[in-house]
Amino acid sequence: MKKYKVGISIGDVNGIGPEVILKALNNKAILKQITPIVYGSVKVLNYHKDRLKDVETTFVNTKDATTVSFNKINVIACGDENVEITLGKATKASGQYAIDSLNRMVKDAKEGLLDAIVTAPINKHAMELSGWGYPGHTEYLGRALGVDNQLMFMVSDGLKVATVSGHVPLGNVLKDINKEQINTKLQILERSLIEDFGYEKPKIAVLGLNPHAGDDGSIGKEEKEIITPLIMEIKKKGSMVFGPYPADGFFGSDQVSKVDGILAMYHDQGLIPFKSLTFSNGVNYTAGLPVVRTSPDHGTAYALAGKDQANPASFRQALYYAIDIKKSRDNYRELTANPLKK
Repeated sequence: MKKYKVGISIGDVNGIGPEVILKALNNKAILKQITPIVYGSVKVLNYHKDRLKDVETTFVNTKDATTVSFNKINVIACGDENVEITLGKATKASGQYAIDSLNRMVKDAKEGLLDAIVTAPINKHAMELSGWGYPGHTEYLGRALGVDNQLMFMVSDGLKVATVSGHVPLGNVLKDINKEQINTKLQILERSLIEDFGYEKPKIAVLGLNPHAGDDGSIGKEEKEIITPLIMEIKKKGSMVFGPYPADGFFGSDQVSKVDGILAMYHDQGLIPFKSLTFSNGVNYTAGLPVVRTSPDHGTAYALAGKDQANPASFRQALYYAIDIKKSRDNYRELTANPLKK
């Protein structure tokens, strides 16, 4: 069985990122499937490990991703090894450390040295203090990997929700709600469901922007003028796209179980119900990238930092999803290249 090399960025060292990494990797079953490469330092990881009761994880320093130990937890040193850790606070130092970790990991991913990457949580304010310039991982990875359009895609075993508009202020959401943008996101979503998750003919539900999906134009015109005509146009091309559905009632209805993916119009419209229904088991996946990237569906949780209370379930799921998506993508490409195998 192939063992996949999975890069792991350390995230914000003042939050729970290092803790959930340590807890998730404290499992021999995971090491049978992946070779983890943490981008950080043994010193920082040991600092967090000393605050955990039942974690016996050990590490091996690795010079680079070409010389890894396949049955060990590898650590590639990057950033300031003597970074000041101030648990529970956003600092310039923690932001810069997270940036250094990401940059080194993405460099290796671009060079084809990693099969997938998993990002631990970052704090937006700490990143701003360090002059990062991106609203989140999704936008950073798109730019770093040379992709103009990528998709924030929240996934779990029973629910898959993507968003048209990502990390933008609510007042700016309308700038993204246009035919071109929605069509682009739908194409990425459909392609991801086919290539990354194995759906042969995925069914996709599109949510409306306004309350009650506009109520036939009485509460907003976007559904009548943009969303509905686009859905009709896409369906004529053979895609199974339905809607727009009123967002307030959709997630409580049986419609959820009848579709393979859901496209919400903006961040909170999709993520609030997703996290309410799947928290600790959901995963943030960035579709449309040349590299498989997943992340836990939670943030730095400063209030829990250093208290041995963080739940590693979502990070563990992010690791499993990373290799499952990579396998599915490789399988799709093999079948496409050799159609007789299908």
